[in-house]
Amino acid sequence: MELRDIEVFLALAEELHFGRTAERLHVSQARVSQTIRALERRVGGLLFERTSRRVALTRLGEQLRDELRAAYDQIDGAFEHARGATAGIDGELRVCVQSLAAAGRSFARICTVFSERHPACRLLVSEGGMADGSDGLRTGEVDVLATWLPHRLPGVTVGPVLAREERVLAVQAGHPLARRGWAGVEDLGDHAVARGGAVHEPIVPRNTPSGRPVPWRYPVSSMPEAILLIARGVIVHPTVASVELFYRHPDVVLVPLRGLPPLDSALIWATGRETPAVEELARAARDVLGEAFEPAP
Repeated sequence: MELRDIEVFLALAEELHFGRTAERLHVSQARVSQTIRALERRVGGLLFERTSRRVALTRLGEQLRDELRAAYDQIDGAFEHARGATAGIDGELRVCVQSLAAAGRSFARICTVFSERHPACRLLVSEGGMADGSDGLRTGEVDVLATWLPHRLPGVTVGPVLAREERVLAVQAGHPLARRGWAGVEDLGDHAVARGGAVHEPIVPRNTPSGRPVPWRYPVSSMPEAILLIARGVIVHPTVASVELFYRHPDVVLVPLRGLPPLDSALIWATGRETPAVEELARAARDVLGEAFEPAP
């Protein structure tokens, strides 16, 4: 039995609600249900009575809760004690995010967890922009970069995956592709796009499937700059679905971009510069995200 399975069971025993348990543990509700079913198969009986209106512990569930709680608290306390050994981390940790979308929807929570664990370490977060947010990583001015994969930077360690996003094309409202309701990679050969640096390449293909070059014509340094060009009808922009959450504009719409796989983002840092603070930020990301994402092969 995994420690995480025990944590799921004990959390549900407290919350008596699958949705709240999933939210509390930052996992899917399906994961909670699967874990409980697996535990019930293991013990050979029902741990919870479930109806459409309520969730309640069975007598067997109460017994298991009472016997597991003390053991779990002891194990959790041991880990807290071990984490206390790193409480001396201080100074600054400089993090650059290529964009808010690359940082992912849970990034603020990751930063909060890190700061709660290491209040003496000042966490500085900046947005690097679309052109090439890796400059600071190469020069040592930035400790960690949140960027899209696969990266094109040598001598870099890839940490935890932060987000996995479906691909879309941002176009001006009323654009022919907006009226059609979708775009394909081949369509990119017919429209100008923004021009970016090495960390921009995973987002915008160089060529269409037929080999036509994609017109990388307009240099931009940030997503807001790109949004304004899209709104004016100057460019279209391959991006990810969560852009709509972070960068809204009434004259920009997103349409599905067919032919490209989902895009992963991750924390990366220069190999050999793994300070305790960098390692602790990566650990905070793994703790917050749990098993939400497995790194792409």
